[in-house]
Amino acid sequence: MARAAKTSTVVLLVRHGQTATTGRLLPGRAPGLHLSDDGRRQAEAAAQRIAKVKRVAAVYASPLERARETALPIARARGLAVRIERGLLDLDVGRWTGLRLDRVSKRPEWSIVQRYPSGFRFPDGESFVEMQTRVTTLLATLVERHRGGVVVVVSHADPIKAALAHALGMHLDLFQRLAIAPGSITTIAYGAGGPMVLGMNALGEPAAS
Repeated sequence: MARAAKTSTVVLLVRHGQTATTGRLLPGRAPGLHLSDDGRRQAEAAAQRIAKVKRVAAVYASPLERARETALPIARARGLAVRIERGLLDLDVGRWTGLRLDRVSKRPEWSIVQRYPSGFRFPDGESFVEMQTRVTTLLATLVERHRGGVVVVVSHADPIKAALAHALGMHLDLFQRLAIAPGSITTIAYGAGGPMVLGMNALGEPAAS
């Protein structure tokens, strides 16, 4: 795996730190949601881990505040600017934005979200297939842009899970089986032979170090 990391473009997918609504609401793309104290500590911990990684070429983030606030200490530790990419936005849940998870989970559509996400579109929002295509297309662009380097990408749970499922050759309908914790780092090396997952949902040292 170390050889793969040296000859490939390595992407460190970082989920933003915890917020006041994590695990309670579906925030979607609602603006104004900031990191909690725990979330800021998680962002600093991710920055300390990534500071040890060689060849970091760039730090990208979703435009949402919680992602930018997570990316900032990572970029600062490397002397880099945070570069914003709309392709890293969270899943657009449309009219479900801001709903409580304990209530939305009782809707009949929730079983489709969990078991057949490839067939679901959020009302006035995005489908899971569109989200996965958006994220993987952007990652391919970043890999080409920073060939042979290491790229930090700060995004949200569902986009990271979708990118990870794509790298694993896992059908999108199974991606809900993947866990991506706040502040975690998922490491994927993209090379000529295809993607190789070096680490998933890590809260310790990233695999590219």
